[in-house]
Amino acid sequence: MSGTLNKVMLIGHLGEDVKMHYFDGGNCIGRFPLATNETYINKSTNEKITSTEWHNLVVRNKAAEICEKYLTKGDKIYVEGRIKSRQWQTEDGVTKYTTEIQVTEFTFLSVKKEIESNRGIESKPSYDAPASMMPENDLPF
Repeated sequence: MSGTLNKVMLIGHLGEDVKMHYFDGGNCIGRFPLATNETYINKSTNEKITSTEWHNLVVRNKAAEICEKYLTKGDKIYVEGRIKSRQWQTEDGVTKYTTEIQVTEFTFLSVKKEIESNRGIESKPSYDAPASMMPENDLPF
């Protein structure tokens, strides 16, 4: 296989509400941490161990607005995206690094209670990136 692949799929719970950042020109991004858990049994002690991994998620523009509107801390979400690392310098000259998941698709698995009571839980919002953001392919369907 030639080429490379940078794809992430996660199911987890929001660690905080979505934090929005708006820019000149009308663009925006939303950021929130997502927790995924792994549970296993320690063979020597028979103790149940849960390990939590935190992921920094970033959604853009319309997708960010949808997430801000419907998601709250503790909600469960399925996301697809790609890993992106970046660095910046603080005002005092310290270089900082972070690794983020740039979200391209998502499906809400649980949402704010007001949404469930108003519309029913069978119509949970989901989002796929617009066709203009997706790579072209030559498939006939």
